[in-house]
Amino acid sequence: MTRMAKRSLRIRSRFALVLVGLVPALLAVAGVAVRALRSGRDVANVPYRGSVRRLFAVYAAASLVPVLLLGVIVLRLLNAQGDAGGIAEGRAKADLIAHTSIAPLLDGSDLRAGLGSGEQLRLHRTVGLAVRDREVLRLRLRDLNGKVVFSNDTSGGGVDDEALDAARGNTVAGLTWLNSDSNDRGPRGARLVEIYQPLTSTQSGHRIGVLEIYLPYAPIAADISHGQRTVALTLSGGLILVWLCLLAVSASVTARLRRQATLSAFLASHDALTAIPNRSRFATRATSALASATAERRVAIALFDVDRFKEVNDALGHGNGDQLLVILADRLQCHMREGDTVARLGGDEFGVVLSSLRSAGETVEVLSRLRGILSEPLQINGVPLAIEASVGFALAPDDGTEVGCLLQRADVAMYAAKRQHLGVLRYRVEHDHYDSAALTLVAELGAAIADGQLLLHYQPKADLRQQAITAVEAVVRWQHPTRGLLYPDEFLPAAEQTELIEQLTRWVLRTATSALPTLDPTGTLAVAVNISARSLTRAEFADDVLNVLAATATDPRRVILEITETALLADPPRAVSTLNRLHDAGLRISIDDFGAGQTSLGHLALLPISELKIDKAFVMSMPADERIAAIVRSVIELGHSLGFTVTAEGVETTQALECLTALNCDTVQGYLLARPVPAADVPRCSSDALAVLKANHRQQRAAINS
Repeated sequence: MTRMAKRSLRIRSRFALVLVGLVPALLAVAGVAVRALRSGRDVANVPYRGSVRRLFAVYAAASLVPVLLLGVIVLRLLNAQGDAGGIAEGRAKADLIAHTSIAPLLDGSDLRAGLGSGEQLRLHRTVGLAVRDREVLRLRLRDLNGKVVFSNDTSGGGVDDEALDAARGNTVAGLTWLNSDSNDRGPRGARLVEIYQPLTSTQSGHRIGVLEIYLPYAPIAADISHGQRTVALTLSGGLILVWLCLLAVSASVTARLRRQATLSAFLASHDALTAIPNRSRFATRATSALASATAERRVAIALFDVDRFKEVNDALGHGNGDQLLVILADRLQCHMREGDTVARLGGDEFGVVLSSLRSAGETVEVLSRLRGILSEPLQINGVPLAIEASVGFALAPDDGTEVGCLLQRADVAMYAAKRQHLGVLRYRVEHDHYDSAALTLVAELGAAIADGQLLLHYQPKADLRQQAITAVEAVVRWQHPTRGLLYPDEFLPAAEQTELIEQLTRWVLRTATSALPTLDPTGTLAVAVNISARSLTRAEFADDVLNVLAATATDPRRVILEITETALLADPPRAVSTLNRLHDAGLRISIDDFGAGQTSLGHLALLPISELKIDKAFVMSMPADERIAAIVRSVIELGHSLGFTVTAEGVETTQALECLTALNCDTVQGYLLARPVPAADVPRCSSDALAVLKANHRQQRAAINS
């Protein structure tokens, strides 16, 4: 390795050491930031503003380190470029001296032959002037073997690798210090440019030796340093500006993140629309309040549900519906007692926690006051509205001690209040039609259908004029493997809220129509099947029914679909379309439990109805209440006027049968005639029912004759 290569390696090594020395500083600052973040002294545990300032200061210091590192690297590169420029300038100057000042002094002979005395004298005179003027610090001539043949100060005696390279035609240049070579004498001097320049004859143009020249670096560095200072200042200013811009951007982003964090923390516990507590915060506050509930200081969990809120959304739009919810939330929030809580639980439902209540009466008083505040007149975009709410509540510790339980019971009470139009209602056990046992049965129902656990029983319907059994109603039973025989009331209400009711309806329809040949080989008996509201509102329901009839080769005229008034009101246009299609296919449509719902007379005229079934509550009360009997008479007359067959269900006494016969009712059904029985028992059961009819008919004729 040449001396200049060694010096270049030393310079690069020192530069690398500088960079390596900066790495621990960067790691140390980063470590401070990490320890600050891990120390637990964050926004949640120290004063917010001070913590943010401290973290930002750490970030500013950490971000300054790479900027400084970049500056150091660029400056080092700039210095390296300056040195390279200085070396290039020295090489150019050496080449000029070689061709214009040294070569003309020689006779053009190979320097290995030595210098003549005249050449020596001319060289000493010329070089001496250059050294005195500080244009050259040292000058040597070497032959093509690298040996010194001339030295202005008699220094240098060895053969340098650089000299041999120059003898082969290569110019070698580098930065060094005077007297830094091992074969030099004297103290280390000024910094200089050391050049080994091939020397050619001016006469022949052949290489005759090597010019070793040492030029002062100070004048060259002075020229370069002026430009470097300008670049360094510009670079430093630019880096500082970049750092300040980074700090400004970081400060802006940090501020936005702080605002976002604050908003996120707020939204985690508050409703985004109304800005009042949400379900999560409601549960927290309710749990805290319940911890202190006693028999003397009760806690109430209440639910407010806005009545007819869907109508507001449909009529005025969802934006105005949201505005209404904001107004109602503000009203509740402004009129809560100290220590109580109101929250939006979802949709148009608000939850309220009331503490320190002495009695249920006081709870009703407070909730009625809040309900009255909600009912005060208001306007939405100029439209006056009258708002009402249904309120259900449960008391702790009387009705429970856990938030989930009390909230569920308040929900049950709220829906009971809505159905009964009672305003404010406390939870009672009889309100709760759904329990875990019913939910378990619903979960098992799908498997029960697939495993054949369901049964169909049939109850005869008797025609009073013909004194004959003209139809049977299919009633489902569940032979549960562990609970025994279950009746519809135990699992149908919950099943009707799920898609299982559609699977169950198809099973009942398929089983009932398949049993018709067994029930009546003559082909005259009809079967009635109950249809839920959920099934009737399905677009594919008519197709499903017709597909089942086709699969079982059943005459549509032998099938009666019994629809409740509630099912008709769920989606009247869809119900009319579906029923018209089924009626056109030959099926008969019956309105079940007529009188218990809210069917308008206008609907009766539009629907393709064949039969009205009077609700059993009217039939059972008719013998003892003349007003109920008048209602039954009016329904029978109305049905006949519209061309419908009228059936009375719930006939359990001879008095009811006699009244219905006198009122000219068409068909009767009830326990007096027969209970629902398996398909195999229908013939016997039908005979017994006819016997009852005939006996009653004979008694009536005897009474008339007497």
